[in-house]
Order: sequence, then structure tokens, then C-alpha cells
Amino acid sequence: MSARAAPPVPQVSNELDVLAQMLPLQHFARHSGLSVIELGCGNARLVREMLELGLARCVTALEVDERQHAKNLDAPQAGLECVWASATNVPAAAASFDLALMLKSLHHVPIPNMAKALDEVARVLKPGGWFYVSEPVYEGALNDIVKLYNDEGVVRAAAQTALDTALAQPDSPWRALQTHRFDVPVHYTSCAEFERRMLYPSFADHHITDELLQAVRSAFAPHLGPDGARFARPMLVRLLQKNW
Repeated sequence: MSARAAPPVPQVSNELDVLAQMLPLQHFARHSGLSVIELGCGNARLVREMLELGLARCVTALEVDERQHAKNLDAPQAGLECVWASATNVPAAAASFDLALMLKSLHHVPIPNMAKALDEVARVLKPGGWFYVSEPVYEGALNDIVKLYNDEGVVRAAAQTALDTALAQPDSPWRALQTHRFDVPVHYTSCAEFERRMLYPSFADHHITDELLQAVRSAFAPHLGPDGARFARPMLVRLLQKNW
């Protein structure tokens, strides 16, 4: 008897759809919305949309990249507080938030500091509050290109280990609720766009040499079609809840 095939992984363009599937956001919207903190917010796109839709009443968005933080300050929004701070030293009182988000950011925390970051999340969440952690999976065609110049295999594994360790502690404040896999469609109109967006981000120096640039271009080229290059970035979400 043949093994049953695994169900297909859904493609999701907007991660807010995943969050809404895992948490009753509309219920909270009818009851004044959630207080939210995002750690490592980037451009804070998802939490900005939550505010626009009334799914959050207030958001604190932390970012350590000074250039991105400055851009965030230049785009003020009602209910959004942008703060230049790290996940290991959150400038907020204990039990301040209903929901904490880390979207592709836990693996950017230095490995020795990951446990401290998770402790800080637990500190600022209210009892019963949720912690939504979304991390890229170390696989796929796009990952095969990116790892030529920025191999995140170790740090992505460390992020998952940090979560496992936090859950396994005898006095852990956490309990695991759900996990979810999905793919994010990614499109680059050209190799030049890929290079601009991926090789030279404001938050990191990937030390791109001429030789490395040529290797990346050679790996990218087979994926180019008439409308550019399309990939699927695999993601894993883990939803935790603070017990006390």
C-alpha cells in the first residue's frame, strides 16, 4: 500500500492571512483590538495593515537598523510607535502586550542572545498573550542562491532550537499552540533587482566580491523568464502562548 502524499503547502502572499487563520483577530477588532509589539519590524508592513483594519489598537515596532528606523519615523501612522531598540532589551513595562510578533527576525538575533530575547518577549506579554514567530525554512531554490553569499543554515536552526529550549524548561512560561507551513511567492523582475534587494541590504554587509557576484548571477540566470524570476520561499510559523 503506497504512502499517502503530503498535502500541498499553501502559497500565501500576505502573512496577515496566516495570522488571522491562527488567531481570532476579528473578535478582538470588535472588542477594541489588540496591543501588539513587533520585534525586528523592518518596514512594519503587517502591523501597519493591522492598524488600518482595526485589528490592533496600538503597536510598538522595534527595529535595530538605524536607516530602516529612520524611514519608519518618516512614515508616521496613528497608533504606531516606532522605537530603535533590540529584542534583547525591550523598552516596555512587563505585561504590556496581547500579541508579540517576530517575522523573519529571530534568526537575526545573535545566537548567544536568543534566549534573552525570548525572555524579554515573555516579560512584556500579558498572561494569556500570544507569541507568533515566523521563520524562513532552510530549503528551496531561492535559498540555494542566497546561501552562496549569506548562508543562514546555522542561525535558522539555532532560532528553532532556542524556541524548543524555551518550551522545554521546567518553569517555562510558554506552551506551544500551533505550527503552520506555507510558501511566500517571491518575484524579481531582473537579476539587477535581485542584487539591489538581496545583496546590498541596509542592515548587513555581505562582502560581495566580483567573483561572488558572478557566482550569484550564474545561479540566478536559469530562473529568469520573460517576466523575471519567480520563487517560493518556504516559511514555518510557531504560535506560542504565555501561561502566566
